[in-house]
Formats: sequence, structure tokens, C-alpha cells
Amino acid sequence: MSDFFSFKLDPGFIQEYSTIPPDWGYQDAAGNSLGEITFLRTYSRLKDDGTKERWFEVCERVINGMYSIQKDHAVANRIPWDDDKAQASAQEAYQRLFEFKWTPPGRGLWMMGTPMVHELKNSAALQNCAFVSTEDMTAEDPAAPFAFLMEASMLGVGVGFDLKGADNGLVIQDPDPSDTWIYVVPDSREGWVESVSALIDSYFVPRIGDIGFDYSLIRPAGSPIKTFGGTAAGPDPLIKLHEGIRRIFDGRAGETLTSMDILDIGNLIGVCVVSGNVRRSAELAIGDLEDSDFLNAKNAEAFPERNSYDPEAPGWGWMSNNSVAVEVGDDLSAIAEGIARNGEPGVIWLDTSQDYGRLVDPPDYKDYRVSGYNPCAEQTLESYEMCTLVETYIGNHEDKDDFLRTLKFAYLYGKTVTLLPTHWEKTNSIMLRNRRIGTSISGLADFVDNRSLQRLRVALDEGYNVIQHWDRIYSEWLGVRESIKTTTVKPSGTVSILAGSSPGVHWTPGGEYFERRIRFSKDDPMVAMFQMAGYDVQVASENPDTTVVVSFPIRSQSKRAEKEVSLFEKANLAAELQRYWSDNSVSVTLSFDPDTEGQHIGSILAMYEGSLKTVSFLPMGDKVYPQMPYESIPRETYLAAMMKLFKLDLSPIYDGNALDAIGEAYCTTSSCEIRELMNDQESA
Repeated sequence: MSDFFSFKLDPGFIQEYSTIPPDWGYQDAAGNSLGEITFLRTYSRLKDDGTKERWFEVCERVINGMYSIQKDHAVANRIPWDDDKAQASAQEAYQRLFEFKWTPPGRGLWMMGTPMVHELKNSAALQNCAFVSTEDMTAEDPAAPFAFLMEASMLGVGVGFDLKGADNGLVIQDPDPSDTWIYVVPDSREGWVESVSALIDSYFVPRIGDIGFDYSLIRPAGSPIKTFGGTAAGPDPLIKLHEGIRRIFDGRAGETLTSMDILDIGNLIGVCVVSGNVRRSAELAIGDLEDSDFLNAKNAEAFPERNSYDPEAPGWGWMSNNSVAVEVGDDLSAIAEGIARNGEPGVIWLDTSQDYGRLVDPPDYKDYRVSGYNPCAEQTLESYEMCTLVETYIGNHEDKDDFLRTLKFAYLYGKTVTLLPTHWEKTNSIMLRNRRIGTSISGLADFVDNRSLQRLRVALDEGYNVIQHWDRIYSEWLGVRESIKTTTVKPSGTVSILAGSSPGVHWTPGGEYFERRIRFSKDDPMVAMFQMAGYDVQVASENPDTTVVVSFPIRSQSKRAEKEVSLFEKANLAAELQRYWSDNSVSVTLSFDPDTEGQHIGSILAMYEGSLKTVSFLPMGDKVYPQMPYESIPRETYLAAMMKLFKLDLSPIYDGNALDAIGEAYCTTSSCEIRELMNDQESA
């Protein structure tokens, strides 16, 4: 056990759990658990002896890390700490985590209790997402928001950004060719970011000169990235990013910065970051309802270069989901047709976000500084603020009282993470003031179908009040501010597969019987095991050189597939969560059939303004892409798979014949996977 923990669970207590098999989610047709396979691929880290962590050890790492942060805070601030009381609390938190009643977000499950967090005393690796506004861009430091966007993205953080800097009148200049200098790019995250900042500044700040770059120190393509997994892509992505920025500004001296300039730079940065073989970022661009260029940013006829599908000259417009910031009462009819056609733009009611917590409560105006959202739009955020999230699984509880008890420990995880600063001073000044967290719930759609919406309302309302109760108690003890907001509905990601839960507020795309397709590195030793056990293993159509796709036939507890639920029912469930639970926002992507439901987009927007803070849409219809993450299958197909597939022996993987955990970046939901797959297929 690592020696940087100031708190440790009792070894005898841990020993009791070492022989208990976890209740993994989603057993497939062969009796293998998709939850366990996902755990081994994504969250089980290699230990010092070369073996992989088991679930009871990951739970130990997380809880030891969580309570060590609390103890370190207490000791540093000379406030009371009781080891016996903490041990009792930690053991209950451990038990509920082990039983999948709550978990950290995927990034927390992957990173809590590691040197990246505890030796560096830095919470950035635990944060899922962030937002940065360009509104405060200045001629003296025009690159600041882009530097934050790039560095956070390289840390696996999904970042939202707006285009307001276009209103600041920043004038483009030609770099002085008589003052040329060379920047030798260090082989580091900071070096890449600094090179981009210097290049952007050279087009706005006098006396910087014309900058050139020496890329010789950057490690070659294929080199392993030890801290965050995956392999290096070499200098090419950075070279292309530098070239892209030059194309934006060259020959435009005297012109002012535009919204499309900001969008292009943000998207080009995102493409650079995800150029390795592991996706590590997501972006949300927030524009103006009256900005016709922004509304047409993904229109290939209007902007052919940024939307090119030519593999020799690929575009970059796919990198962000795009939303418009509006106010209640705005006429949204002009965008309804575009949403019905391709699902964008999403809609953010910024006035409701600033004025309200839960919508069942009167406006409190506490969050008046909010200027945007993270990419999945579950957290209201100030510029440079980050998301501190945690997740609960309402369907994995015996009764309401059991669920309410879990909320104490889930909330406490989120509050604990706020005790650690990041390495960004501006971010710390906001996060330490707000102490914003997002205690989320998954399994909501299954709960409504299997129990009732009325029972859910009661649990949500009582649960929210329970969290406020604990926030008052723990904030007073820790000597910190009460959190400005405490609840959310995040879209969840692969971590909900571990718990066997439908993700966030969404219905499971596949329904009762479905194939879940998961992408693995072709070098993962589990791939050979899947092939020997009879699973369908295919080369990934979007990345055939490095990735394979494995199909798992699943029978779930879901009564209905996403496509069997009407657009209006999906919107109504999100509104119920915004009313009774989330004082931040509800991340909801409303999937719809363009042929039968597309005409109702305008009605949905009109009906639910004032009842939602954000909403996005995803047309499903009949257009099916190869190797979709979910595909409904007949019962007969599932039964046939039971006769074909074999039970896996995963012990060699645990014993060390495995790759290290790849970790979860931002919010890899089924909707994100589908959007990424659509973009990959259309640009191939």
C-alpha cells in the first residue's frame, strides 16, 4: 500500500472483502460480466508487482485517498480529527462503494489514491470537465483562454468555451519578419501549450516577432504515455495545429478577431489533443443565436474546408458539439429545423442557469457569475471553473432509506475533492469560493419503468434535502464554505456499466436484449481471449490499424429501449430531475426519430423553456453506422449466443498479462460514442 496515505482502512476489514465476488453489472450470454471486463480495461491499474488491481483493492485505494485528503486538511488547518470516527465512516463508505451503490466518476475511480493526486497535491486529474470564456480576452494576453483549453484537454478534461471574445475588437497584426526567433518545443504538456500561446500572441501582441519552431525534442510516434495511457502521436499533430493557426491569421492584418476564428482555434486544438490512439477530450462551443456563421459552422456548403471529409485534408469542425446561449422567451423557431435535421445546435438557457438552483425552489441568484457549461452540460460553471462530480445508482438500493444513507458518502467524496487545489491559480480562486460539486444519479429511467415516477420524485426531493443537511455539517467541520450547488445529473459513462445501471437520465439504447460493442487496443491480451471464447471481434472501421471492436450479447433489466420511448417522455423525465433534484443542470440528449418526431422539436423547446437549463438532441432514424456501440437484438439471437460463447477465465489478466488501465476521459456516454462514430464514418 502506498506510503503517501495519512489514513488507511483497517487491513482486517479489507481482508473480509478480498474473497467476496463483486456483483458486476451486465452479465452476457456466456455468463461473463461486461462490468468486470470494462473494469479491467478502463480502471484496474497495474500494481508495482505487475499484477492488476482487483475491485476490492480499487475500493481501498479510493477510500484511503478520500479520507487521507480529509485528514491532511484537518492536520494542516489544526482542526479536530478522530481516527476511530473516521475509520467507521470510511468502512461504511467502502462497503457502499464495493456494492456499487455509489462510485466516484470514472476519472476519480481511475486516479483517486494515486501519486498524480496525492504526491502532487493536485486535483486536476480528478476533474471531469471545465469551462472557459473568451469574453475577457485582452490584447495583452489573447492566448490565455486557449492555453487553458489546451492544457485541460491534454489532461483528459472535457472543456466548454464560448465565442464572446469576438466582441472585444482585437485587431490582427502581421508578425514582424525582421524579428524572427525559434522556439524549441519541450517534450511536455506545458511545452506544447506554450508553443501555441506564443504563436497566437505573435498575431496580436507587438514586439513578439515572427516565431518559428524546432520540434526535435518531441518523442516519436508510438512512444508510450505513462501517466495517462495511450501512445504519443509524435510532433505531427502539433505541427498541423501551428499550420492551422497560421492559416487563420496570415494575410489578415488590420482585421478584427471573429467568432469563427475562436471556434476554429478551439476545434484545431481539440483535434491536436485527440490525435493519439486514445481519445482524451471533448469540446462544447457556445455561440450566439444571431450568429449565422456559427449556426452554419457544420454546414459543408458554407464552410467546406472545416467540414472536409477528404482524408488528405480532413476538416476540424466535428471536434465540438455546438450550442446556443439563449434566454427564456427567445424565438428559437429559426434553429428548430436545423436541430431536426442534424441535432445541432443544443440550447442553453443561461438566464435560468444563473437565477435558479432546483426549479422547484424560488430563484436565489447565487450563481449569477455563471457564463457557460462543460461539454456534457450538467454543470453550470464560471470561466476557468471545473466539474467536481460523483455518482450514485438508485436502482442498486434496497429502499429509499438505503439510498438516502448512500448520499452522505457520495456527497462527502465530492466535497473532499474540493479540499485539493489544482495547479491553476485562477481556477482555484473560483473553485475554493464556490465549492461546487455535482452529486449525480444513474439508473433513473430503469427506476421509473420498474417502480414509478411518483416514488422517484419523493426520493429526489428528500435526497436533495439530505445533501443540504450534510453540506452544512461538513462545511462547518472542515471550515470551508457551503457549496454553491451540490447536485446534478451527469450522463455517466463506462462506470455505469460496472454497476449494471442505465446511464444518467437516459434509457438504455438497446433495451432488454442488445449487443454492446466496446473498442479495445488490438494489443490488449483480452482480445485473444475473446476470440478463443467465440466472440465477434472485428477490426474497427474508423481506426483499423490500432483498434478492434468486440460485441457482447446482453440481457438487461431495462423494460424499454431508448427508441421505444417518446421524445416527450424523455424530455419530461429530464424536467422532473431539474425540478426536484439538480441545482446545477441535467445532462440530457433527447434522441428522436427524424421522420416521426422531428416536427416536434420546436414544440419541445417552447414547452420546456423554464423547465430545463440545457438540452441537446440526437437524430436516430434509420441511418445506422457500422459497429454502433448499442444494437438491439432479438431474444433468439441472445439464446443462440448462449450456445456459442464460452465462459472466460480472467485470472491471467489479473495476474499481470494485461495492459494498464486506459482510464476514462470526460464523459464517454453512448451519445458521445454515437456522435464520434458518426463523425469518424462521415470523414473516412
